Amino acid sequence: MKRGFGSDNHSGIHPQLLASMLEANVGHAASYGTDEWTSRADQAFKKHFGPKAQSFFVFNGTAANVLSLRSAMRPYHSVFCSDISHLHVDECAAPEFFSGGKLWTLPSKEGKLQLSDVKEQLIRRGDQHFAQVKILSLTQPTELGTVYSVEEIKAFCDWAHAQKIHVHIDGARLANACVSLGKTYQQITTDLGVDVVSFGGTKNGLMMGEAVVFLNPALAEDFQYIRKQSAQLPSKTRFISAPFCAYLENNLWYEIASHSLKMAHYLFENVRNISGVKVTQPVQSNAVFAKIPQHWVAPLKKERFFYVWDEKTFECRWMTSWDTEKEDIDSFTAQLKDLQ
Repeated sequence: MKRGFGSDNHSGIHPQLLASMLEANVGHAASYGTDEWTSRADQAFKKHFGPKAQSFFVFNGTAANVLSLRSAMRPYHSVFCSDISHLHVDECAAPEFFSGGKLWTLPSKEGKLQLSDVKEQLIRRGDQHFAQVKILSLTQPTELGTVYSVEEIKAFCDWAHAQKIHVHIDGARLANACVSLGKTYQQITTDLGVDVVSFGGTKNGLMMGEAVVFLNPALAEDFQYIRKQSAQLPSKTRFISAPFCAYLENNLWYEIASHSLKMAHYLFENVRNISGVKVTQPVQSNAVFAKIPQHWVAPLKKERFFYVWDEKTFECRWMTSWDTEKEDIDSFTAQLKDLQ
């Protein structure tokens, strides 16, 4: 398959991250996260998120999201989330299944929740007949590639904590938000009051593995048991944690995110003035959303694969990744122009 624009998890493993796994593949090492690489990775997370951060590795993003929620809620609780969030649309009801709680979806604007809408929906507090909201989940960047500002996240956190509600960040592409905002991980999470982060690996050049990063230590107290009970405790953890060491210790995360954002903006600049293409969302991370004529979809997909986001309007999502090259975009743009 040619390099396309389907998803940043369609790409292979970044060479430096693959090399880190090979370097860890020497001799024997303690299992279940008691190895030196996992200890190093935990220190790297503390460096980026603050000294109180506690990290735990799981196999995939669904687990990171679901177990983040489960650590902070009980079955009679509910979670505020966007109507297009991964939690709601793409987790096959896993959040409800594993936590026993309820997702409460709210309308989004350009992918983002609005604090006024969230405040309006906080009702029936203390009513024993009603699931009590315990978590506010924000996706950063959003499913539409937009990015919450520092001020927006701070306002959400301040309000949520005043209501005794925890704040979760679905950060599958959090590095892209850092680069887009020109901030560090700590500046867009810990310093603002975020309680727990689902930290992505797979979409950022790793082979597999995500991290649950607790910024509120109280929520991590029983997580080792929750993770084990949920079948998410890796035995040979070093092969997940070693790539995270390589990713975080030498700022490879910044290099990867910067490149994918640069390529997204290059794609945007190349397509935005093509007749028949209408870019629909601000380009703030590694995604370009655009509406195109229906009959363009099939021939374009043969050139470079992508997903149709909305089958009714033929709004498409074009994602860039660590290995996207200008030549990929140039050939795609050329075909777009031929279809005019």
